[in-house]
Amino acid sequence: MSKKLGLNIAGRRFDVDIDDGFAPFLEQQMRKDFNVDGNNDLKVLLQAYVRKNHELYLQEQKIEEITQKLEF
Repeated sequence: MSKKLGLNIAGRRFDVDIDDGFAPFLEQQMRKDFNVDGNNDLKVLLQAYVRKNHELYLQEQKIEEITQKLEF
């Protein structure tokens, strides 16, 4: 099964079909990063992209730290 989530960016509507299991998580994250009830400009999209990549960077650093500890 899939669920459709949508977002308005720069005056255009974008809808994506995602897996039901992932939908609640993504919907919650979208509410944190975007105005899900209105329009979002491109700056907001870029800020969300950078923020999520920073989170990924920190996670990868933590994984590397844990991996190094396990190797000893």
